[in-house]
Amino acid sequence: MASDRTDLPDLTGASYVVTGANSGIGLEAARKLVDAGGHVVLAVRDPARGEAAAATLTGRGSTEVAELDLADLSSVRRFAASWADREITTLVNNAGIMMVSEGRTVDGFERQIGTNHLGHFALTNLLLPHVTDRVVTVSSGLHHGPQVDLEDLDLTRGYRPTRAYQQSKLANLLFTSELQRRLTAAGRDVVAHACHPGYSATNLQSHHANPLMNKLMWIGNKVVATSAEFGARPTVHAVTADLPPDSYIGPTGFQGLRGAPGPNPRSAQARDADAARRLWEVSEERTGTSFPW
Repeated sequence: MASDRTDLPDLTGASYVVTGANSGIGLEAARKLVDAGGHVVLAVRDPARGEAAAATLTGRGSTEVAELDLADLSSVRRFAASWADREITTLVNNAGIMMVSEGRTVDGFERQIGTNHLGHFALTNLLLPHVTDRVVTVSSGLHHGPQVDLEDLDLTRGYRPTRAYQQSKLANLLFTSELQRRLTAAGRDVVAHACHPGYSATNLQSHHANPLMNKLMWIGNKVVATSAEFGARPTVHAVTADLPPDSYIGPTGFQGLRGAPGPNPRSAQARDADAARRLWEVSEERTGTSFPW
C-alpha cells in the first residue's frame, strides 16, 4: 500500500522533525522516513532514550536527536531557536499523552491540552518560517465529542482524563484547519494535514489515571489493536502523499481502526470554523506565539 516503507518515494535530501519519535508510532514513522532516505530529527523529551531509538534506525537516510519538552514553552523556544537558517521539509507533530491524571505543565496548562495542543501550537508557529512542504499533526478517532471548552481549556470546573484527551485531540483538528486557512490566505505553498493511527498498540495506553482502565487497555492492545508499525502508516501517508490541503488521514477500514490509509471523516465539532478561529486566538494568548505571516 502507498505508505509501506518499500514503496515510498525517494526522500533523499528531505528533512523531517518528528516529535516524540523515541517510541510508538513516532518511532515507526521515523523508521519509514529514514528507510526511504530522509533525514529525521527525533525531537524528544529524553535525549538518552532518543539516542537509543535513533540507533535502531538503520535505513538509507540519517538521524539526529534534539531535546524538546512540549510541556515547557521555554524548551519549545530553545528547540525552535536552534534551527537558525536550516530548512525543514515537514514538521510532524506526533508526541502526546493520553488520559493521564490531572496535572499541570511548567507553564500552568492542564497537561493534555498543554502537551498535545498548546506545545505543538507554539512549536509550529515558531518553526513555520523554516518549513518548506507541510505540517502533519497526529489527532485521534477519539476526538469525537463535545466542543473544546474555550472558556476553560484547563477544565478547572471538573477534570476527567477521557474528556481532557478528547478535547486535546479535537484541538489538533481545529488547529490544522485554521492553520491551513491562514497559510492559504498568506499565499504560502506549505500545507497542513492531520492524521490518526486507528487503534495501535503503543505505550500511550499505559498511563490512564484509572488503574482499571490501564488493565482494560492492556487487554485491548493484546487482542484488538494493530501494531505501532501499522499505526504509523497514516502518518507517513500524510507526510508523503499528494493530498488536498487540510486532509485528515487514517485507516479506511471498519470504524477507522484498520485498512489502508486514506481520507477519514471529521466530527461536526472538528469542522467548526468559528471554534477553530477562536481556539487559535486563545492559543496565541496562552503561548505568546503567533502565525508568522
